[in-house]
Amino acid sequence: MDRKEKFFDHIETGYTTKGDFIAMGAAMLDGETVTNAFVKVPLKTLNRHGLIAGATGTGKTKTLQVLAENLSEKGIPVLLMDLKGDLSGIAQPSPGHPKIDERHEKIGLSFEAKGFPVEILSLSEQDGVRLRATVSEFGPVLLSRILDLTVTQEGIVAVVFKYCDDNKLPLLDLKDFKKVLQYATGEGKKEFQDSYGRISTSSTGTILRKIIELEQQGADLFFGEKSFDVEDLVRIDENGMGYVNIIRLTDIQDRPKLFSTFMLSLLAEIYSTFPEQGDSDRPELILFIDEAHLIFDNASKALLDQIESIVKLIRSKGIGLYFVTQNPTDVPDDVLAQLGLKVQHALRAFTAKDRKAIKLTAENYPISEFYDTKEILTSLGIGEALISALDEKGRPTPLAATLLRAPMSRMDVLTDSELKDVIGKSKLVKKYNEEIDRESAYEILDKKIEKAEKEAEKEQGTTSRRSTSTRRSTRMNPVVKVLTSATFIRGVLGVLKKVIR
Repeated sequence: MDRKEKFFDHIETGYTTKGDFIAMGAAMLDGETVTNAFVKVPLKTLNRHGLIAGATGTGKTKTLQVLAENLSEKGIPVLLMDLKGDLSGIAQPSPGHPKIDERHEKIGLSFEAKGFPVEILSLSEQDGVRLRATVSEFGPVLLSRILDLTVTQEGIVAVVFKYCDDNKLPLLDLKDFKKVLQYATGEGKKEFQDSYGRISTSSTGTILRKIIELEQQGADLFFGEKSFDVEDLVRIDENGMGYVNIIRLTDIQDRPKLFSTFMLSLLAEIYSTFPEQGDSDRPELILFIDEAHLIFDNASKALLDQIESIVKLIRSKGIGLYFVTQNPTDVPDDVLAQLGLKVQHALRAFTAKDRKAIKLTAENYPISEFYDTKEILTSLGIGEALISALDEKGRPTPLAATLLRAPMSRMDVLTDSELKDVIGKSKLVKKYNEEIDRESAYEILDKKIEKAEKEAEKEQGTTSRRSTSTRRSTRMNPVVKVLTSATFIRGVLGVLKKVIR
C-alpha cells in the first residue's frame, strides 16, 4: 500500500459515520486533494462545542457560513454573532462562480446555490428584532459577575433583589435597580436596616458607578421589556429548514462589556429553559460567537469561571458553542479543553510571539504521521484548514488538512432593500419591538416617597397650628425640633430624613 492509499484508508476509517453528518470538504495530502477522502463531522457530536481560528483573510467567516447553512439545511437552528456585518448574505443564494465550480470538482461534492431562512436580531437601535431581558431575569449572581463586584458588594445586590421580591417591586431596567439602591441608603435606610441589616453607602456608591459604566456601553437598551423568549431561536420554516438567527453587532465592537453581558444572559437563559437532551442524535441549537476574544479580554476571574461552567453544562441541553477568533490562544485553556471540533485556518509567523503561538496551536492537535503540523499551519491557502472533530463515540478524528467546500449562499451582505424585506416579513419584529415601560420599582418608590413627603408636611402643619400660642411665648430649641420630627418620620414612615432639613 503506497503512502496515498494509506492516507485514504486513514481518513476513511477515522471519519466513518453511521449517522447524519456534515461534509466539510476533501482531505489533502502534499497540497493535493485525495478523491473521495471526505472530512465528515457527525451531527451527534456537534453539541460538544468547537473552534474556528486563523489569521485575517484565511476564510474563517466562510467556514462559519458553510457550517451554519448545512446545519439549517438539516433542520437545526443557528444563532450567529455578526460583529463585522458580513453574514446577512446567507438569506440569498450564491450567484455562482467558475472558481466555486473548480473547487467543488476537486473536492468531489456537488454544489447547489440556495438561500436560507434568516431572522435579523439587534441589541441596539439598529433595525431587527430587539433583544431584551429584565434585571430580575438577569439575577443577582450574574449581575454581580458582570459588574466584577466584591463579596460584600455581591451581598448588597442580593439584598436589593430580595427586598424587591418581598415588596413586589418589579426590577425591569437599570433605572429600577439604581432607584432601589439609592433608596436603600437614603430615604429607606432604616427600613432596609431593620429588615436586612446595614448597607454601606461607600459600597452602594461603587456599585452605582459600575452600573453607570455599563449604561455608557449601551446596556440601558438591553435591560427592559419585552423580554426575548429563547424558544424563538429554535424555529423551523415551512420547508423544514432551521432558522439562521443573525445578531447584528457591528455597532458594539468597542463595547465588550455589553457583549459579555448579553452573551452570559443568553447562555444562562438557554440553560435554564431548555430540557436535558441525553444522548441525542442531533443538537437542538448551535451558537457561533465571532470575535470571541471580546468575551475573554479583560474578563475577571469570576466572569471566566462563569463562562467555563456554562460551556461545561450547556452541552447536556443539546446546545453547541463555537468560538471564532484569530488565534486559539485567545480562548482560555480551560474553555479550549472543552471544544470537540477544531477548524484551524492558516496562521502567520511574522514575529517571535507568532512563532510561539503556532507551536502552542500545533500541540492542540492530534499527532499525524502525514503532516508536520507547525509547518502546514503557515502554508495553508485561503479556504483550507486543519480539522479535527469527534467521531460518534466521542474520540478525536485524525488530523486532516482540508480543502473546504464553498458556501451555498451569497458570500456578501444583503443590500439595504433586501435587508428591509427580510425584516419586514419577520413575525418576531411585531412581537418584540413594541417598547413597554410599565410601572416598576422606579415609579412605585417615587410614589411611596411622594406620599411620605405629603404626610410629613401635613403632620408638620398640624403640629405647627397646635403649638402657635406656645411658640409665641417660648421658642423651641432647633435641635429638639429636628429630633422630634426625625423620630416621627423614621418611626412611623421609615423614610425621608430629608423632609426635616
